[in-house]
Formats: sequence, C-alpha cells, structure tokens
Amino acid sequence: MDTTKENFRQNCLNKLCRSSKFNKIYRDNLVNNQIISLLKDAKGLNVLCYWPLDLEVDIRKSIRFIRKKNNVLLPFMQEISFKMVPFRLPLSRKKFNIYEAGNSFKNIRKIDVAIIPAVGVDIKSRRIGFGKGMYDRFFEKLKNDPYKIFLQSQICYTDKDICDDHDISCDILITPRIRLLHRRKLNANYRTVRGFNSHHRRGSRFFHF
Repeated sequence: MDTTKENFRQNCLNKLCRSSKFNKIYRDNLVNNQIISLLKDAKGLNVLCYWPLDLEVDIRKSIRFIRKKNNVLLPFMQEISFKMVPFRLPLSRKKFNIYEAGNSFKNIRKIDVAIIPAVGVDIKSRRIGFGKGMYDRFFEKLKNDPYKIFLQSQICYTDKDICDDHDISCDILITPRIRLLHRRKLNANYRTVRGFNSHHRRGSRFFHF
C-alpha cells in the first residue's frame, strides 16, 4: 500500500497509543533536557509553546525554564486557527481538551521560536499533526519566519514526500533519542541523511551547540 498522509498519520497515532506509558515521563524528560540545552542562552525572546495533551511531549519543565528569561506564549483558539496570548495561570480546558491561558487584547505578531508537537514528519521536514490544520493556518498568516522546533515522544518519520505545500516544516526535530536538523539549515560540513541531518554542533540566530 502506498504511503499517504492520512495512513501515515494513523500509523503514527497507533505507534503513540501503543508506546509504554510507564516510561513516558523518562522519554519526555529526555526531550525537555534537549530543549533546555538548545535554549540555555536565549534571552528576551518571544517563544510560542503549547500545553501538552496526553499523546504529546510534556514540556512543562521546559516552559518553567524558558519563562525565566523569555516571554512564553500559548495558542488561544479562534475559529479554525488561533492567536497568541501570554502564558499565565490558571489555564482552562477548551475545545479538543486543549488548555488555554486567558484571552488578551495584546496584538502579538512576532515570535522568535515556536515549539510545536508533531504526530509525524515527512522527508521535507513537514509536519503531520492531528488533522485540524490550526498550526498551518496560523503560520500562513504570520509575517516573520520563526525558528521552528518539532517534538515527538516517539519518532515517526517517513522518507516519502507525502505532505501538502501548505504544511509547515521545521528547523529541527527533537525526539527522546534523536535530534535532527533540516538539510536547508546546514552546510557541507554536516552528514546528510536524506531530508534530515544528524548533527553535533551548528550556529544559528539564537543558539550555539
């Protein structure tokens, strides 16, 4: 059977559902440690995060760290997309069981970093989500192009080109055991593995590792 976006999404969701709940805290901690290492020198940035659902990486540890020196923003759902609001407690549960901070009149238009959950990723580093399309619609309207970090609790990657042109792509994919950069961010000194690249160090606008 040919790999399509829909059957790949379902395979990834099945993989997540089958993964052991007993070591999820451990896996999430591995991802959080990588996020914190990546952002350890970041100051004064607008960072879009998310409040985790059951199948997503729990990044609450990272949010606590990022908030010390940066502005943390959360999605606030509006019809078929969302806007950004400042992170503040308490959060309330809304549609699709998503937790949100309170509404804000602040018109936040620029973010420097976006931390985004991904169900799957294709050869061009494009995201397969839960099928609602909210992130795609949001980034389509965003004027600047932030550094995008995709997170997966279990790596689910295909070497096929299965996504649509409007699906957002990442600069880096972080999983518990693997951290991969997209090829367009690298120079000839890095080892290429199809669309992504394993890496040990690089420079960027905000990070050094």
